[in-house]
Amino acid sequence: MIHNNLSVETPSTLPSKSFHDAAQAQQYLVELYAHATKYLRDRFADVMANGPTDVRYRAFYPEIRIQTSSFAVVDSRLSFGHVPEPGIYAITVTHPELFGNYLKQQISLLLQNHQVPIVIQYSDTPIPLHFAMIGEGAVTIPHDGASDFTLRDVFDVPDLATTNDDIVNGIAKPAADGTQPLGVFTAQRVDYSLARLTHYTATDPKHFQNFVLFTNYQFYVSEFEDYARKMLADPDSGYISFVSTGNAEITTSDGVLDEPSKMPQMPTYHLKRADGNGITLVNIGVGPSNAKTATDHIAVLRPHAWLMVGHCAGLRNSQRLGDFALAHAYLREDKVLDDDLPAWVPVPALAEIQIALETAVADVTQLSGFELKRIMRTGTVATVDNRNWELRDNSGPVQRLSQSRAIALDMESATIAANGYRFRVPYGTLLCVSDKPLHGELKLPGMASDFYKTQVSRHLMIGIRSMEILSKMPIERLQSRKLRSFNETAFL
Repeated sequence: MIHNNLSVETPSTLPSKSFHDAAQAQQYLVELYAHATKYLRDRFADVMANGPTDVRYRAFYPEIRIQTSSFAVVDSRLSFGHVPEPGIYAITVTHPELFGNYLKQQISLLLQNHQVPIVIQYSDTPIPLHFAMIGEGAVTIPHDGASDFTLRDVFDVPDLATTNDDIVNGIAKPAADGTQPLGVFTAQRVDYSLARLTHYTATDPKHFQNFVLFTNYQFYVSEFEDYARKMLADPDSGYISFVSTGNAEITTSDGVLDEPSKMPQMPTYHLKRADGNGITLVNIGVGPSNAKTATDHIAVLRPHAWLMVGHCAGLRNSQRLGDFALAHAYLREDKVLDDDLPAWVPVPALAEIQIALETAVADVTQLSGFELKRIMRTGTVATVDNRNWELRDNSGPVQRLSQSRAIALDMESATIAANGYRFRVPYGTLLCVSDKPLHGELKLPGMASDFYKTQVSRHLMIGIRSMEILSKMPIERLQSRKLRSFNETAFL
């Protein structure tokens, strides 16, 4: 029989170590994490085979810690890579192998900017059993009542009370000993999102690339696969593989992709480069709730940029079906982020993203200067939570849209941009006008079919071209100061 006052057994303790080398520090994180998770997996297998004993099993996440006492000025050109003031800073870490390049980059900047060692050690935050078992294939953790013992009496389980967005929302308080957060996500928060990503996208998080395209239509997927196959046929493209739903992966242009038995909620596809700077396409479907869900979880992977390339309603009579709308401001009436990022918070356009998008439109359409205005309008994009907004009394909504000078309306773009702002991920939006409900041009089946055939390929190519332009920028240039607050974490 299991009691709450069981003694706690932990794995043999690996020592705290100080490092002046980022690669060595990251490798020790891998060692600590592997040691802890193996212990939990082994104990779980033993309990399932032989039943529980009078022991509770617990292992801890590793953490990165730095202490500095100097107010010395660091390289002010960087918006990240340094702590704001003297003190102790720490962050728990999960899957340090998956995040290897990111961790080495961030730790290297700390070492360079502060000239003090990085300490790698175990934290006092337990690893929930469910998260330790991620990647263990067919292993199933029983729900309450499915086994002859209560799981949470023997192992730690996910605790949503401590898995939150307090750091990114700017409301986190220092720990009791004064330690402040070093990164924007704790290990539990990252593990939670990695599990959700696998569920929603049906692809392993390891396949996600640093540049993410979001769309709200499945029509873009086949075009993306066609482009991927062309790139795999070109040995100079730099792309090495294409991953489809269910982790089906091909490395040649004629590779066969198995059809999944069922589609996930957000089908996701990855055109990969060896350095991770390829392109991921996520079909989030329709609606701000989906847009928030996808970006909430993808954000923990710390992508270099994400863009929305979906369809929208054109709000100006001078626009034509197929024209592009480049967002330089957002009218947020999606409501899903109001508790995390109030609507009064401005979501600014980011110059590097805007330039890349406009350059890509010019490259793909072969138009430039004043001629580009024939097919692209720059202005405010409104995002609403009601797909059939035009069926209601239009006096109120239309007045707000007119006063905001909006040029387009959709259900995802402002949500994606606002979450990019909140999570410090560079963002942008280029939409394609698919209907003009205020001017009698509704999206009807026949018209929509012809529209999609002619516009999807070009629009997707603009999104891809934008990402390829951005991938050539150093991350310190792409990571705008507009995304960073007064008292910011050192890690991106």
